Amino acid sequence: MTTHYSSRIGVLLVTLACGPAPAPVVRPGIEVLLADSIHLVAGRRVGLLANHAGVDARGVEDLTLLRDAGMTVTALFSPEHGWRGLLDTENIGGGLDSATGIPVHSLYGDIREPTPAMLESVDVILVDLPDVGARTYTYVSTALRTLRAAGTHGVTVVVLDRPNPIGGMLVQGPLLDTRYASFVGMLPVPLRHGMTLGELMRFGREVLAIPGDLRVVPAAGWHRAQWVDATGLPWIRPSPNMPDLESASHYPGFVLFEATDLSVGRGTPLAFQVIGAPWLDAPGLVTALATVPGLAVIDTIVTPEGATDRKYDHVAFPAIRLRVTDRAVYDPVRAAVIALAWLHQHHGADLRLDADRFDQLAGGPALREALESGVGPETIAETWEPALTAFRAQRSRFLLY
Repeated sequence: MTTHYSSRIGVLLVTLACGPAPAPVVRPGIEVLLADSIHLVAGRRVGLLANHAGVDARGVEDLTLLRDAGMTVTALFSPEHGWRGLLDTENIGGGLDSATGIPVHSLYGDIREPTPAMLESVDVILVDLPDVGARTYTYVSTALRTLRAAGTHGVTVVVLDRPNPIGGMLVQGPLLDTRYASFVGMLPVPLRHGMTLGELMRFGREVLAIPGDLRVVPAAGWHRAQWVDATGLPWIRPSPNMPDLESASHYPGFVLFEATDLSVGRGTPLAFQVIGAPWLDAPGLVTALATVPGLAVIDTIVTPEGATDRKYDHVAFPAIRLRVTDRAVYDPVRAAVIALAWLHQHHGADLRLDADRFDQLAGGPALREALESGVGPETIAETWEPALTAFRAQRSRFLLY
């Protein structure tokens, strides 16, 4: 079956849920801070590392909530994609928040952690960044670097925690080899780590030996098995190419295709829900993925428009579309490896791979070398299990829920 998708009709693909949204059953860290832990910021000059998705259950932004509560917010810090989460460039500058006149310091570009000058005006930094449950998402790297800089200058860091949007039970994929740590992976965790930002910060502070005063204000009422759509909290696109929870479901594995010459759907409404290229035998790849538990796959045609990865912009090409049918069993990393192994076998002359970038995303060269040697995807996945077992035991000390 072939369907067609174009960025021009993206608005037509958005459907409204039937009936009212579920009442919030989880309170994010910002609400808990203001209700129960205000002593952490009262009387102190506050810096806020966040973006547009740092909100309470009603969708009110952190900055508004803090100012309405009488807090003195003196500096704003923004991660990749900027304070409003709209930018998709390599170097993002700072400036002033247009609504409040508060300085906005960009931590994505030439400067990736707060400088001494940026920290002069703050006593405590609140961190509220929406992670998507994947090691390669850069917000945790920004938070960890901020913790390191803050610790050096005697500034407290308080993480306002919120749920992992794709749940906190499953851990999947290869662990990072710390010899290959980078901004898209600083911690020895799997591609899908099953942790919240607060838990990752606790973990990272110990394993990276980062000094300083770290506090975590947990989200109230969250259970690890819950995905964000079961919490009553709003889904707010955390970055330009993470449109919805379906995209986040596939991202921990299919992010690996960013290092290939296949498109992941940037420039369409279906980023990370499709992969394709002009040379792709889409029906063949559909067949290869047909037995992946919890996944439905169809062939389609996509036409990116304004693709920030510059892959096949304004070109219609064959692709496959991914849809999760059973969250409890779906493993996006194994699915991506099955796809990569099939592509090596059937499109070896067409597949192009940036080895350095792929190794950064995968957490080391082992996966790439296994694929290039023709090792089967199931054999590759089996090699991850001892490290995953050890990680489950290690992470248990840092879990909050």
